[in-house]
Amino acid sequence: MNLSINIIGSGFSSLAASCYLAKAGYQVTVFEKNSTIGGRARQLKKEGFTFDIGPTWYWMPDVFERFFADFNKTPQDYYSLEKLNPAYSVYYGKNDFLTIEDSLERIAKVFEKEEPGSSKKLFKFIDQAKSNYDIAIKDLVYNPGVSPFELVSIKTLKRLNQFFSNIRREVRKEFKSEKLIQILEFPVLFLGAKPSDTPSFYSFMNYADFGLGTFHPKKGMYQVILAMEELAKELGVIIKTDAPIEKIVVKNGECKEIVSNGETYASNIVLSGADYHHTETLLEESYRQYSESYWDKKTFAPSSLLFYVGFNKKLKQVNHHTLFFDVNFYTHAKAIYDTPEWPENPLFYASFPSKTDASSAPEGKEAGIFLIPLAPGLNDTPELRETYFDKIIHRFENLTSQNVKDHIIFKESFCVNDFINDYNSYKGNAYGMANTLMQTAFLRPKLKSKKVKNLFFTGQLTVPGPGVPPSLISGKLVADLITKHHPNHEVII
Repeated sequence: MNLSINIIGSGFSSLAASCYLAKAGYQVTVFEKNSTIGGRARQLKKEGFTFDIGPTWYWMPDVFERFFADFNKTPQDYYSLEKLNPAYSVYYGKNDFLTIEDSLERIAKVFEKEEPGSSKKLFKFIDQAKSNYDIAIKDLVYNPGVSPFELVSIKTLKRLNQFFSNIRREVRKEFKSEKLIQILEFPVLFLGAKPSDTPSFYSFMNYADFGLGTFHPKKGMYQVILAMEELAKELGVIIKTDAPIEKIVVKNGECKEIVSNGETYASNIVLSGADYHHTETLLEESYRQYSESYWDKKTFAPSSLLFYVGFNKKLKQVNHHTLFFDVNFYTHAKAIYDTPEWPENPLFYASFPSKTDASSAPEGKEAGIFLIPLAPGLNDTPELRETYFDKIIHRFENLTSQNVKDHIIFKESFCVNDFINDYNSYKGNAYGMANTLMQTAFLRPKLKSKKVKNLFFTGQLTVPGPGVPPSLISGKLVADLITKHHPNHEVII
């Protein structure tokens, strides 16, 4: 009889793992606590508007292509993809912005105009970033984080200094304009740490940005989730929603069952794509690998205060993705990482999917998503949410020279408390554990439990790290690890 695997959670990593494991012949059931699948990548629909609740950036298309190719499919079999031009804009002051277009050559012209002589340096910088990307995405990140020797090769040894330098230092060596520096430091924020704490090897994110570009799946990022659900079901995966897990049952050091809604489900193997810290609280304390002090000392990626806003008119002076860097980045970063507190003047990001995708909003109207990065674990109240909405909307109106507050049909918010309630997220973090030097590869929480036989983990708190493409990869890594440790049809003793 085929081995049964129960998977906790239905985010990108869980769905990816379910597909690989079902293809390998395992009986796979996915348990999702919420009423819809997708984990953080769910959708909000209201009054004819559609919002991606979670991820809105589609980067590294090659990783998605590689995932679907493993099943003799392509992304285009499931959803339409459009390369955005412009990719995004960055505001620095009132009517003062730079626009990043869809090719390195066009981006170089923007750099040259802002800082004469910088275009040549940019080509050199991105060439190095591409080289790092080829090593990282085609090789390193597809390692399971079991041994430090996974990082050792002739190619990585030649770049050893890049693991001990940081993005901020390397960017500032070459570029003088603060505007250009902020654009080059921006992509590593997806990795969850300050540029000064992110190894310069991660410049490969700059190649993802400038070299590969920014895409949009028609009807939103949720289409990727729906594509993975369709693929999983084609492969025989069973998906249960409204099915929170109350307990992981361990007998004689071996994972045997899970309990959901008071019902017990036998399992040869349990894989959790839910929050790693939360998953371990479902175990008796003696079976937990990591203590509370372990988690407390780790550098977590930010949480977020998000607003989903329906406007009754089309907005001007903004693109699909628009960043607002009109305040001091380092002051805001300090409020996230050094002395966690609500930032006095936050940077923020806004997405207007209806600029690209007519399905996002009724005709003549605009869908807006606003995001403020925050330290995880902050006090979260309706009053604070309202205060910060007023702050960013006031700035937004001033920077883009238009009135928008009087044109709001509705707004919904999502913050620390919601990340905890909806996703059991540790301290309400939004993106997982940051990719700092001491939290890279084998130094991250393990895919396989050291204390419980047949218990595995996947997702953004484990290998390879935060972000949608790494989550897809994490699902593949853990599936490979499971098939290696427990080949199908094997009777586990």
